[in-house]
Amino acid sequence: MSSTLTTDGRPDTPAARPAPRLTVENLWITFGSNRVLRDVALEVRPGELHGLIGQNGSGKSTLAKVLTGLYRPDEGTRVAVDGQDLRLPVRPRESQAAGVAVVHQSLGLIGHRTVLENLRLGRLTGHGILRRIDWKREQSAAEAVFERLGRSVPLDARIDELREEDRATVAIARALQDATPGRGLIIFDESTRALGRRSLEHFFGILDEIVATGTSVLLITHRLEEIVEAADRVTVLRDGRVVEAGREVAGLSEADLAAMMLGRGLEQIERDRDTTPHTADDVAVTGLSGLGVSDVSFAVSRGEVLGLTGLAGSGYDDVPYLLSGVTTADSGTLRIGDAEHEVGSLNPAAAITAGIALIPEGRDHAGLAGALSVSENLALPQTSRSSRALLPRPRKDEGSLVSDWIERLDVRPPNPAALVKNLSGGNAQKVLLAKWLATDPDLLLLHEPTQAVDVGARHTIVTAVRRAAADGRTVIVAGSDENELSLLCDRVLVFDGGRVGRELSGHQSPDDVVAAIYESGTRARLRAPRTADAD
Repeated sequence: MSSTLTTDGRPDTPAARPAPRLTVENLWITFGSNRVLRDVALEVRPGELHGLIGQNGSGKSTLAKVLTGLYRPDEGTRVAVDGQDLRLPVRPRESQAAGVAVVHQSLGLIGHRTVLENLRLGRLTGHGILRRIDWKREQSAAEAVFERLGRSVPLDARIDELREEDRATVAIARALQDATPGRGLIIFDESTRALGRRSLEHFFGILDEIVATGTSVLLITHRLEEIVEAADRVTVLRDGRVVEAGREVAGLSEADLAAMMLGRGLEQIERDRDTTPHTADDVAVTGLSGLGVSDVSFAVSRGEVLGLTGLAGSGYDDVPYLLSGVTTADSGTLRIGDAEHEVGSLNPAAAITAGIALIPEGRDHAGLAGALSVSENLALPQTSRSSRALLPRPRKDEGSLVSDWIERLDVRPPNPAALVKNLSGGNAQKVLLAKWLATDPDLLLLHEPTQAVDVGARHTIVTAVRRAAADGRTVIVAGSDENELSLLCDRVLVFDGGRVGRELSGHQSPDDVVAAIYESGTRARLRAPRTADAD
């Protein structure tokens, strides 16, 4: 949205502007004695893409949950759409009638139901006296939405059978199908975190078309690149307060945004890379096959961080789960030092004993027990190991280990008894990393380790992974985020059709990684710059 002209070309003065699409005023929310949001104000204009950023725990998701009726704000709060006040707590049906759609951070999908059922949930229409559902008609409607997104997801597949990127695509498609040109607001709460680069570019192309009609988008994200390249204005939260309200994004850099979020500049991460080639292959994978992987071989040295990437379905993201025994491999051997293992014979317990640790994608459903405390989560692998030892680990030592890792990774709050389900995403990810680093593994496997975490937590996690490599561990990172791979990895293997198609060595920029994946030069900008006469 231009700062000098309205969408119809008039001078952009307060009198000329239409009513805000979304207005939030005097928002306070208190849980017990804890004030989570304090006097928050937010204004989203018609036809703009408005970013909302802040560190994990700053209150972004809490604000989203107020807007969707999951949380009741304190008395005195005002929420309005197109100038019309909504009753509080927000009633989902009233909000939907006002044109508000949302894609939650958890995606809000039903795992045991199909893609078609999830997509059309709440929109199914009965026909005739018996009110039968015309499934062919519903299928056509669903196919049209996916065609618009430029993605194909099997409509009869169950959600819990899909990859994370396909799950995100289904949730986004469900929100986009209700977008009415010229009205409404779509809220994306960390919904793009699992999208690969090309999917992300296509997604923002669609958002550009949507906001051009006058529909508004509120984008809550940790990817500062998305704000710099795609947002018109941005609001920044810090410790539950707005520190920047509706700031024009033009001219801002990712470093500027990080400083706003943190209240200070972010120190450059020291990579300290050895520029001489690694000669000793401490970990060797030979003839690995299974899932989407076909006869893959590679070697990694102690102290090296190896990246694996590629297009969705290329097989790169299957490797950590095959090597850790989470999914049984069809064939292949894994040598760690002098010990050789048949990968198809590994299971998770045997992998842990062999010195293999996996930090999976999807911490909420695959990596952590939300109902248990930080201490209990960190102790689980230790308990598993000590159960096979002659003597169990003393409770005192276990407590010291937990306190040590909480301090090392700056887990907040620094309370071993805190339930993991109550932590912010970034702090939960720190607990997941600490849980497995505490086992002192020889081989550390990570899948999207910085997905959906803020810039501060990302800095902590990247530093911890690089430190693990510097301490002599072998590290393999499977990921789709070219910025993460560029920052973390000494080498990157690019997968194509289940095999290694290319290798990048030495320093590689994000553009180098994307070019190797897509063989298309450089990354496209997520959204064309907005100019004064763009409308």
